[in-house]
Amino acid sequence: MRKKCFCHFCGHPLTEKTVNGQTRLYCENCDTPIYENPVPATCLVTIDNSERVLLVKRSVAPKKGWWCLPGGFMELRETPEAAGLRELFEETGLSGRIDRLLGVTTNNSTYYDTVLMVGFLVKSWSGRPVAGDDADAAQWFEYAALPDIAFESHQRFIARYYTVYANTHPSNS
Repeated sequence: MRKKCFCHFCGHPLTEKTVNGQTRLYCENCDTPIYENPVPATCLVTIDNSERVLLVKRSVAPKKGWWCLPGGFMELRETPEAAGLRELFEETGLSGRIDRLLGVTTNNSTYYDTVLMVGFLVKSWSGRPVAGDDADAAQWFEYAALPDIAFESHQRFIARYYTVYANTHPSNS
């Protein structure tokens, strides 16, 4: 992970200082600690009538060429739900409706250190999946035939759906 070197408020070089018992980046010019927080992102377990899950093949780093759930980073002034549905449309061309929250977890990231991941379930959607934005492919998969999944948080959300909410549980296949 790249380290921040300059204050994002004034551009002054940062130092390190103990603030609230923790060593933090600090701007002496602004007299401001620079709090580094997890980056919020969302992903969607999108299910069709055959209980298959929609995955996209990543066309960007990290994990380029790996399969994952549609999703991405939240924008400012955007709710997690809106971010997830925006990403679903950008990456697959589908318009959807959030059915439920599947959970919240973290993922380690070589770029951002920690990503706060919010997982949602989508069972109501319209359109035909077409890869877009940062996806090379969009494809439905049966649970028993899943490819390797890029991110552990995505694996956990998929497993949660199939073990808790699915009409057909993996052990029944």
